[in-house]
Amino acid sequence: MSAEGQIKLWEDHVAGEFLVKDVELSLSTMVEDASVVHIPTGSGGAGKEELRVYYRDMFIPSIPDAWEHVMTNRVVTEGCIVEEADVHLTHSKQMDWFLPSVPATGKQITAQLVIVVEFRAGKMSAERIYWDHAAVLRQIGKI
Repeated sequence: MSAEGQIKLWEDHVAGEFLVKDVELSLSTMVEDASVVHIPTGSGGAGKEELRVYYRDMFIPSIPDAWEHVMTNRVVTEGCIVEEADVHLTHSKQMDWFLPSVPATGKQITAQLVIVVEFRAGKMSAERIYWDHAAVLRQIGKI
């Protein structure tokens, strides 16, 4: 798959999650045995059926309306994208994938993410998202 093809697929995936909030659009970009894991919290899933439930019931509904994702760097290799981004959000909803068991605080949060996306057979096969969880907890007054 070309670098342009990988970027287009990744951008379609993210649009499904954050713009149109369409579980099936996001899943259509992935292989059947795809995996997603948010490394600081361990949240995610493996396989489309598990990810369908995860996206539908936990991830997509909890994304706050005030969410801004600003890409700061992207490296594309054969079979992989690594993206760095700044995320700015208002913690207006409980987000168990991001802040497990923490009710909405109304606080402004800025986090730097590193996202690793792997591709196989023309689709996404793995997504790993990293952030400094201690910095997020400091911003909401938990540490």
